Amino acid sequence: MKVNILGIDIGGSGVKGALVNSETGDLEGERLRLPTPQPSTPQAVAQTVAAIVSHFAYSGPIGVGVPSLVINGVTKTAANIDHSWINYAARDALAQATGCAVTLLNDADAAGVAEMQFGAGRGERGVVMIFTLGTGIGSCMFVNGHLVPNLELGHIYLPGHRQDAEFYASDRARKEEELGWKKWATRLTEYLQYIEALFSPELLILGGGVSKKHEKFFPYLRVQARLLPAQLRNEAGIVGAAVAAWQEATGKT
Repeated sequence: MKVNILGIDIGGSGVKGALVNSETGDLEGERLRLPTPQPSTPQAVAQTVAAIVSHFAYSGPIGVGVPSLVINGVTKTAANIDHSWINYAARDALAQATGCAVTLLNDADAAGVAEMQFGAGRGERGVVMIFTLGTGIGSCMFVNGHLVPNLELGHIYLPGHRQDAEFYASDRARKEEELGWKKWATRLTEYLQYIEALFSPELLILGGGVSKKHEKFFPYLRVQARLLPAQLRNEAGIVGAAVAAWQEATGKT
């Protein structure tokens, strides 16, 4: 049975929400984007989330993706949001502000859930890893369809390097250092081969805006795993948050 679930994606500059068809992953109607409050304290963002819920006149479970590690509804870090999110009981605060049951998860995990349910990872078993290449490197891993949350593998150090891998191999690094596709792919290969040495994935899915141009750099990547471009892009966080809420509400995973 089709159910429309509200998914919300909290970002550093905008908070986006839309109703999502639980059967197809399609957005039901237009999405709403509101500016992220500045400073982006949990209390201020919670009011923005409540405004989105009110806009859709929605009263069911909601899924919320946030740029933070999330453990038992508590945000443990803060990436591109106010540091007061650290060790904050965000799920309970959002539930109180909206009057809705809230499923809270890391934003990269939310995007991965969408990709596994409705995108390139649909029906895939074994170890699947999904990387979002943008300002940083978002990461998530699924084992036989089950999410392993909060990996944050953009922040690992590659052997011989003294900074987070995302400063070396992200799409932002490509743009800022004006790297050609082949040279950037060499860096990305170094990163992905290290990931393979650690986790032995069977499938790698690469997302982010740059995935629209995958034909420019995929031929230069040298990895053992199968390699696919992500199919869901800008709306993946919203869709995945909604799917996670639907799964929690129905007990389906």
